[in-house]
Amino acid sequence: MRAAVAEGHASQDRGALAMMTMKLLDHWSLLTDDQAALLGLAPGNRTALAHYRKGGPIGTTRDQFERVGHLLGIHKSLRLLFPHNRELAYKWMSTRNKAFNNLTPVEVVKEYGFAGLLMVRAYLDKARGQ
Repeated sequence: MRAAVAEGHASQDRGALAMMTMKLLDHWSLLTDDQAALLGLAPGNRTALAHYRKGGPIGTTRDQFERVGHLLGIHKSLRLLFPHNRELAYKWMSTRNKAFNNLTPVEVVKEYGFAGLLMVRAYLDKARGQ
């Protein structure tokens, strides 16, 4: 009984995490394919994205759970780096960057997958002095 209750709470938590993540991707004004790539989904997987928007549990695999954690970490870094310029913080993921050979951070993730996500996060952590 306890395991079922704990599992229900975990599913609710992952549902809230899904809605928070989708709101973040909306703030970043990303295309569907870009949203899917950041979450490690097949390009254009609108079904999964719609499921997450409605609060369906996200992070049911370790890969996706870690991706969501890194995306939220990227968001945190951007908000700390640009505390008075929310627009810049939200546009940063789709802005070309010399540090990434003039690719956007989203393009880095699309090209290198999970490793690209780590590259973007590490770049921001370094910029913050972490």
